[in-house]
Amino acid sequence: MSTEENQTPSPLPMEPIKVDNLLIGFTSEFQRIWDNRRSRSQPCSFWRPTPTADLLPGFFPLGDLAHPGLDSIDGKRVVAVVSDDHSQNTDGAKAKALRPPTDFELVWRSAGSRTDADCTIWRPIPPDGYVALGLVCADRDKPSLNTVRCVRADLVIGAFVGKLIWNDKDSGAKQDFSAWSVQPPAAAAGEVYFAPGSFIGVEGHARPATNLPAYSLRMQIPVQVNPPPKAPTLSGQKQPLPVEAVRVTQIARLPWFTITDPDLPALEQTRTSPFYRMERTDKYILVGYSHNTGTEAQTVKWKVPRLQSSEKLQAFAHASSVEFAGQWPMKPDSGPITFSARLSHDFAHTESTSSNWFDSAETEFLALVAKNKAMAAYLMQSDYKLLRENGTEVTTGVSFTEVSSLYLTEFTTEEEPDPLSDPPTVRDTAP
Repeated sequence: MSTEENQTPSPLPMEPIKVDNLLIGFTSEFQRIWDNRRSRSQPCSFWRPTPTADLLPGFFPLGDLAHPGLDSIDGKRVVAVVSDDHSQNTDGAKAKALRPPTDFELVWRSAGSRTDADCTIWRPIPPDGYVALGLVCADRDKPSLNTVRCVRADLVIGAFVGKLIWNDKDSGAKQDFSAWSVQPPAAAAGEVYFAPGSFIGVEGHARPATNLPAYSLRMQIPVQVNPPPKAPTLSGQKQPLPVEAVRVTQIARLPWFTITDPDLPALEQTRTSPFYRMERTDKYILVGYSHNTGTEAQTVKWKVPRLQSSEKLQAFAHASSVEFAGQWPMKPDSGPITFSARLSHDFAHTESTSSNWFDSAETEFLALVAKNKAMAAYLMQSDYKLLRENGTEVTTGVSFTEVSSLYLTEFTTEEEPDPLSDPPTVRDTAP
């Protein structure tokens, strides 16, 4: 069995992702376990993640990595590694997030392939209530049970067989084998599903059946929610300011691999910005004002532009990969970690429909202003900014005008002998 010591360690000191009592970190340090040098099949090598004890103490791989080449991936690829959360605030009555496999099942043996060293591929057999997320490479002997960890079943989600990584066609081995990536399903709102970087495989060269077990890690997107801005009050007949009551109301925390940073390569992201902040700032925007000095009620009409547009959304997604109206990324396997993510409906203003993000048509409102009264009309506008951990902005932000949030406030210019029995009315006349 050939091994290769790490030549250029790439430490990744970063805060891990916490999902219940599971910690998820990332490493770019690997040990070469086997390659098919001298074989007639397409080049391939298998690598084991080796998280360093000083940076990621107690972290384990979920499986080995299959690479369609013989070149070193050390310091060039990134995979997830896991650990149990042993912090004091963890529920001790809950089952551990991780368990070692109970055994290994042989999937493939390289015997007959004329390579420099023998190789066997094994499938971990998980304990009840746990699942295995990847295969393990070894020499002729069964791997140690301490090589990988299995994950509690409620912390993962079923996934699909992804793209072919390698098969041993023309290797001369007595058994056929193919290695495949894992493709996460489409993420539910407010969640991220991601493959750890390990591989699955079967005996044979054909695409595996859909019943082949495949799993992705999952996490909820943490969102800090602050109180909304206080609604403005018209306190006189003077026209109010165009913007009132500005407040950062929600902050979503996104892991590094969900963001395409135009200024930071993936490995640099893990070091300098393992998490990104998506800040939503809500503010009341004055969209109409009328002072009725007459003796009868008057109907007024206000035209309101919407700030959202498909062009601005496309520009934001092109720079960062983040989508507001649905899941991202648009292209699978487009980054260092294969994933699917979607912002929560409340955060992204998609509670009723996501199509409002593409509606930039001007909206028209009609309102009835009583005599001797001043009326101001406001809409809520949400501005979104994507920030690195150091507070710098990744790209130009986007804004959303919530036309269903129309808010009216009145001021009586003089006491009325016969006050209106009905409140002011407003009607959206947009088609």
